[in-house]
Amino acid sequence: MSLIVCRRIVDNEAFIGSMNIRKKLGNNVKRLREGMGLSQEQFAFEAGIHRTYVSDVERGARNISIEVLEKFAKALKVSPGALLDSV
Repeated sequence: MSLIVCRRIVDNEAFIGSMNIRKKLGNNVKRLREGMGLSQEQFAFEAGIHRTYVSDVERGARNISIEVLEKFAKALKVSPGALLDSV
């Protein structure tokens, strides 16, 4: 008797295009933050979030909540959807 093991391999990027959604969000946050001339620390203060959390988001290492998305959008003076759009 032989045992065949199959596993489904899912490419997350296939579902959202060529860039991971977390990386897209992070790139947009960083681009907009830098465009406003804010450091991560200044931006974190404005958004009411810890600076290391901002760093994690910008690197695509965090999966943020909708509440944090709203805080980021308010601090950057954009709509939450703008943070998820492609540039």
